[in-house]
Amino acid sequence: MEALLFVGIQGAGKSTFYQQRFFDTHIRISLDMLKTRYREQVFLQACILARQPFVVDNTNVLAAERERYIAPAKAAGFRIVGYYFPVPVRHAIGRNQKREGKKKIPVQGILGTQKKLQPPRREEGFDALYCVTVTEANEFVVEDCEA
Repeated sequence: MEALLFVGIQGAGKSTFYQQRFFDTHIRISLDMLKTRYREQVFLQACILARQPFVVDNTNVLAAERERYIAPAKAAGFRIVGYYFPVPVRHAIGRNQKREGKKKIPVQGILGTQKKLQPPRREEGFDALYCVTVTEANEFVVEDCEA
């Protein structure tokens, strides 16, 4: 049983990383998809009760936001793994510009999220914490990190 939390600003590559690495093994919990915190909480509880591996694919920029997922999953015996996407804001804005429709975030929104970002720390309850970067060839590189 594994609970994965993605941490990073919009346009960092979190959803693409999910699709490439975890689509076949973990349920995706995303506020963008579910639209309300209530629905998100129902989905989270269902995964915990079913002992289903899941990924929280949100920005999760504040430690307090991450706690709402870490505490119940840890209490249920899940292994908690963080994936931190420390992308330069200009790269995130560039990736965002390629999005279409409602998926495109206003630049001010990305900058505001960047200002609030609290890098994750193991002390929050993570059993493992990885940093994810994107190469020039658009490939993901995952390394242990103590952000």
